[in-house]
Amino acid sequence: MEKNGLIDLTIGEFLDKTAEKFPEKDALVFPNKNLRYTWKELKAICDKTAKGFLKLKIKKGDHVAVWATNYPEWVISQFALAKIGAVLVTVNPALKTSEIEYVLRQSDSKTLILVESFKSSDYVSMLQEVCPEIKDSQPGKLRSKKLPKLKNIILIGDKRLPGMFNFQEVVEMGKNVSDRELAKREKSLESHDIINVQYTSGTTGFPKGAMLSHFNILNNAIFIAQNMKLTERDRICIPVPFYHCFGCVMGNLCSLATGAAMVVPSEYFDAQKTLEAIEKEKCTAVYGVPTMFIAELNHFDFERFNLSSLRTGMMAGAPCPIELARDVIDKMGAREMTILYGLTEASPGLTQTKSDDSIERRVSTVGKALPYVKIKIVNPETGKKVSYGVQGELLAQGYNVMKGYYNMPHATRETIDRDGWLRSGDLAEVDGAGYYKITGRLKDMIIRGGENIYPKEIEEFLFRHPKIADVQVVGVPSEKFGEEVAACIKIKQGEKLTEDEVRKFCQGKIAHYKIPRHIVFMDKFPTTVTGKIQKFRLKEMLIKKLGLKSG
Repeated sequence: MEKNGLIDLTIGEFLDKTAEKFPEKDALVFPNKNLRYTWKELKAICDKTAKGFLKLKIKKGDHVAVWATNYPEWVISQFALAKIGAVLVTVNPALKTSEIEYVLRQSDSKTLILVESFKSSDYVSMLQEVCPEIKDSQPGKLRSKKLPKLKNIILIGDKRLPGMFNFQEVVEMGKNVSDRELAKREKSLESHDIINVQYTSGTTGFPKGAMLSHFNILNNAIFIAQNMKLTERDRICIPVPFYHCFGCVMGNLCSLATGAAMVVPSEYFDAQKTLEAIEKEKCTAVYGVPTMFIAELNHFDFERFNLSSLRTGMMAGAPCPIELARDVIDKMGAREMTILYGLTEASPGLTQTKSDDSIERRVSTVGKALPYVKIKIVNPETGKKVSYGVQGELLAQGYNVMKGYYNMPHATRETIDRDGWLRSGDLAEVDGAGYYKITGRLKDMIIRGGENIYPKEIEEFLFRHPKIADVQVVGVPSEKFGEEVAACIKIKQGEKLTEDEVRKFCQGKIAHYKIPRHIVFMDKFPTTVTGKIQKFRLKEMLIKKLGLKSG
């Protein structure tokens, strides 16, 4: 069960133990759906669903994608898939047609679980555009030209559509599978088996699937929970998305690790519903990226909510302004709020402040390395370790480093060296007491409100426009989101192009948060002597031209 201070269990085994330990305690609460499961009830529905998946002949190691916002079925699927050793492939709900086709194909997903729609996105129509064969297929027998590996489509909700199973229908199928069959599958699993493929942007410019094991993410969640002093008496408000590690690891698995209740305010972030959930369910902890906390604090009726139950929580996903951290502690009353730094490839946590660290430490640093995680700061050019207080690239090594990127060995070698050190691409410094500060980024990733955006992906998409000769995408400062996407475009000779035309070209094809907020037409880009485009110069020019604050 425990190996060198680390838990050697699968997620399914841990669910069984938590349900046995706290059977009548709340496990999963959706206030707006009037849904409430105890740990005993959650285990029962997960077991039943796991048997349904077995009935569909989902094998150990098969990839099952979930394309949905924060629904109860997301959590149930996460634990049920873990019980049968099927790999959960997390899909961003904001993806559009070309992006969902890429993720499903690149991940070799054999099953897709989805909701009918999200805001203006009609998932069913998008999927039918990619796989027109669905309408004429029997459920479970899809033969798609574009996605030959995909066989099962499972729809969450009441509808029954051609070529798709209904989620509840799959759960009911579990009645025909014995407890012995499920137990046999569970016995064949090991903690070091890959159980999640988390898609993240990266150095190739297209999303990459980070392969994470039970061992990676469960132990990471345990240590993160310890820093917040979480127990079965706590109730965690989780407004962050499940498709991020923030939701499915730091949210769901921190609850699993401690017996704390998962309180999910809404299907997607809503400041008012989050505040209502904290008050109604007497949440003791709340999670969020900085933009979420800003929205909550600036809610027009903020003062009327009783948040006195709050004790702790976590802010992560993007750099946290010092004043915002103070406001969350002072105005929301989360006096033991913690700050976490990490990346998907690290399961995700690397450093975290503790609930009993001084306020100064908690608002000005990202804390110390988590237990059993080694971190070093090196000179990016020489690879040599730098002194205290000197900026360098942050590298990490430990139990939580991913197994690699799915089907991307070259990208894996670029990210993890021969000695197992994971390159974060982030610039940092550490003081003599072991507290880290993140000071910048080596890579030109854009982080907009906690969403990782890689410029090359947008550039390659915009290159498809018949009037665009060249395009460079950079991140520029935004008071609301931290950063916004800016596109610098060269128009082909003799052509005319407007900002509206560019945005319309993007709509429905790439996620809304990737659509450039700023579009600037240029005749030439700043370059080095050798002709390499200087993106930092482009960024400086745009900040000046657009009248933005640079820090």
